[in-house]
Amino acid sequence: QVQLVESGGGLVQAGDSLRLSCAASGRTATMHIMGWFRQAPGKEREFVAAVRRIGTGGYYADSVLGRFTSSKDSAQNTWYLQMNSLKPEDTAVYYCAAGGYCAGSGCRVSAGYDYWGHGTQVTVSR
Repeated sequence: QVQLVESGGGLVQAGDSLRLSCAASGRTATMHIMGWFRQAPGKEREFVAAVRRIGTGGYYADSVLGRFTSSKDSAQNTWYLQMNSLKPEDTAVYYCAAGGYCAGSGCRVSAGYDYWGHGTQVTVSR
């Protein structure tokens, strides 16, 4: 079992920055991919970004590429989402997630993840 707790959400204005954190505990050695998803009211949960626990490979949604950066700590059990140049359309509940091995498009969908945090609200005003 892996337990995930995310934090760092808040209310900001367009153009501002936020950093989200996800802390994992339990059997973290089973994690291969460590990611972020978001869900806005009335919309499906969508992939945002992910990093691999071992190595430097990562993934980003086209909508956040160049604005958001995903990273991890040296112990590889905490990961972050640095969100810059925030836009109103970034408003959503953000969830961290972890899963086993994935590759390509399999790392960009909810089915590729086994463990989920409870979410943190990010609201971006104009």
